[in-house]
Amino acid sequence: MSNKVIHAIYDDEEIVLKSVKILKENNFEINEVYSPFPIHGLDHALELKETRMAITAFIYGCIGITFGGLMIYYIMISGIGKSWPMNIGGKPNFTFYHNLPSFVPIMFECTVLFAAHLMSITYFFRNKLYPGSTSKSPDPRTTDDKFLVEINADKDEDDLKKILKKSGAIEINEEKNEK
Repeated sequence: MSNKVIHAIYDDEEIVLKSVKILKENNFEINEVYSPFPIHGLDHALELKETRMAITAFIYGCIGITFGGLMIYYIMISGIGKSWPMNIGGKPNFTFYHNLPSFVPIMFECTVLFAAHLMSITYFFRNKLYPGSTSKSPDPRTTDDKFLVEINADKDEDDLKKILKKSGAIEINEEKNEK
């Protein structure tokens, strides 16, 4: 199926936000909005769903606290701790739960370390920003100072162009999109 895609370029983020709202009111399908920085309120105007990144942060934190606890248990209680017992601050090293208050900072730091690093890696791969990926931006000016709204133009192409001009688009480009 082949259809036309319209690229409207803007100078100001407030004009982009107003234009997106007008396009949604007129039932035009917006594919993507390219911007050099986040625009407050654009996610609500585009009716985007909430991400599930908070769930992954919780899971990565649980992995971190588990790793920290197991590492401390192996180093201080079993394994190395049995061979070379360490008396740190007069605390006995026979059981994990007796020493838990002194292990909390290390387990907390492991939680933060795992959550932060794994969230960064997940974010980059989820947004296809890993090494070797190519840019999908239709106009290189969107990384500097311009905003681009990509709209499907299956119906009412003339009306769409009139609405875009009226809403403040400084440039309107057409392209064929092969899907």
